[in-house]
Amino acid sequence: MKNEIIIGISGASGIQYGIRLLEAIKQMKNFETHLVISGSAKKLIEIETDLSLGDVETLGDNVYDDHDFTAPIASGSHRSRGMIIAPCSMKTLASIASGMSDTLISRAADCCLKEKRPLILMARETPLNLIHVENMKKAMEAGASILPACPAFYPKPKTLDDIIDFMAGRALDLLGIEHNLYKRWRE
Repeated sequence: MKNEIIIGISGASGIQYGIRLLEAIKQMKNFETHLVISGSAKKLIEIETDLSLGDVETLGDNVYDDHDFTAPIASGSHRSRGMIIAPCSMKTLASIASGMSDTLISRAADCCLKEKRPLILMARETPLNLIHVENMKKAMEAGASILPACPAFYPKPKTLDDIIDFMAGRALDLLGIEHNLYKRWRE
């Protein structure tokens, strides 16, 4: 199995989670990332960060347009360690839960599900309505892990970066990837 990870950044507040994942994985050196940023996420990069779209794209080893269905990650035959969508908007969650595959992000997620590869959805919405919960249930039943962007406070975060690192670290934990982004319980 290749050490390739697919990172999807969809249009929900919390763009920093996806960016931090890319930064952390890039430092690991033995992993290759495939990055897809939705159109809405591109706007949120401008709103929520001081980075340009180009700055974020340089963090990915392979970058694809969200409508490029010729990308290797649009096929189940392309092997990877799995996919993390951070943040995962409710629109993206609904697309995945219903099997729509209408964007590259949702198609790559569908490939992970059908090939039994890890799919981590860092859901970013509050409060949740019943439709959101039902879509989460459907995605989980299909094999996805739902990782709500709910940081813990036992590591005693001192900065916003500490909170972002905790969530990025939890996503990497679900892929079985060693890191030192946060202090674990009782460490």
